[in-house]
Amino acid sequence: MVQNKETLMETDDSENTSINNEIFTRESANYQDLASKYRDISDNYSKQFAKIYTARITELSKVLIEKTREKWGNVKIHQLSELAESEGEKCIIIGTLYKHQQNKPSILKELSEDEQLVLPVVRDDYCSDDDQVFLEDDTSRIKLVGNNVNIKDIVTGVVCAVLGHQDENSSFKVEEWCFPGCLPQEKITSTKGKLVLISGLELATTEANVELNLLIEWLCGMIGDADTQKEGASIVRVIIAGNSIRGSSDNHINKGLQGGKAIDQAVSKEIAIGTKKMDDLLSELAKFCCVTLMPGQHDIATFMMPQKPLHSCMFPQSRRYNSVNGATNPWIGKIGNCLISGTSGQPIDDLIKVSGANYLSPIEWLERTLNWRHFCPTAPDTLPCYPDYEKDKFIMEECPNIYFAGNMNKFETKLWKGENKQIVRLICIPKFSTTKTIVVVDLESFETRTVSFGTS
Repeated sequence: MVQNKETLMETDDSENTSINNEIFTRESANYQDLASKYRDISDNYSKQFAKIYTARITELSKVLIEKTREKWGNVKIHQLSELAESEGEKCIIIGTLYKHQQNKPSILKELSEDEQLVLPVVRDDYCSDDDQVFLEDDTSRIKLVGNNVNIKDIVTGVVCAVLGHQDENSSFKVEEWCFPGCLPQEKITSTKGKLVLISGLELATTEANVELNLLIEWLCGMIGDADTQKEGASIVRVIIAGNSIRGSSDNHINKGLQGGKAIDQAVSKEIAIGTKKMDDLLSELAKFCCVTLMPGQHDIATFMMPQKPLHSCMFPQSRRYNSVNGATNPWIGKIGNCLISGTSGQPIDDLIKVSGANYLSPIEWLERTLNWRHFCPTAPDTLPCYPDYEKDKFIMEECPNIYFAGNMNKFETKLWKGENKQIVRLICIPKFSTTKTIVVVDLESFETRTVSFGTS
């Protein structure tokens, strides 16, 4: 059996026995939550969301000016308002990408009298043949054209530099692109132990099953031979990355009709049952291992990014254990000497919807966010977020060693290597509700594997 060497609560002595009478002490590692900036967020809605873009371009343009000098030499950098005076001249412009899409969600459309009785069409993506790309700064906006403009690769909110010239149609013909790039990475000493990543438990809509019971018993060191239990004892922390209670939003609109109220009551009951299941699961895990719990898109948490931790009052049993730590989404933290960051998946899902680039996998979009230095580039355009106008808190400030996205349809991983010798383990965590699979990462070597609890 695996026993936690940090006493979390007094447990019955019967829990410290095993068939082979061999007890393994679980490894431990120092834990730091570095995401305090996501807890202290402004809820002042009197400010315009456009201020977020101003803060974003102000900070990242400084980086881009240096990078363009290294990449393109002394080519002149123009503000967009100055381009009219230099038509045809090769130059650099720096700004924020904007992708004009008619199919994007719009509150004005939803509130319009002509459409208020029509249910919105559910779309897999927001793309159409009429999409157009612009670059904008604090002064104006210009349309980007040319063979080097792949509309599907472009998303709103990314700050970049563009080399080219203004043509006779007052558009900017793009020759090359430059993005902020991944941050430098601090050298770290190795950390012993393993990290388990789980996502998409969806307990409200998942019946009690063998796979979930096997997962709990495996994490608690209750199953397997001595070698399996010894390996399980190396797990220093479990990160649960979102959608633990629900896996989808309500699929109805309550208009005050009897059917709507009945569905509301059913959904409320479903959520209450799911929350109780999650509390039971956490209280069981907390006796044997440390857990970081992140909210997801459909959990009972703030809807806008960054999401605050799930409130501890929802989990009366597990809240008694100091081994359960509520976390924000996105989350940044240290386990031992290893810097880890990630989200519950909303930014990657939104990037896929906005781009419609089916030829790119989620792991490739995760990689691109590193190059853009931004966790959620499409916020606030298509990804709801708080109107924090003083600073864009989604800008990356450190290069992680492990970077993950939760609630993906399948497992993907890549050991990404940057231009400045950065090494980042990228991970897409599969939904446990559909794949019955978790991810195990060795914090010393960054080797990654999956463990499946499926019975079929």
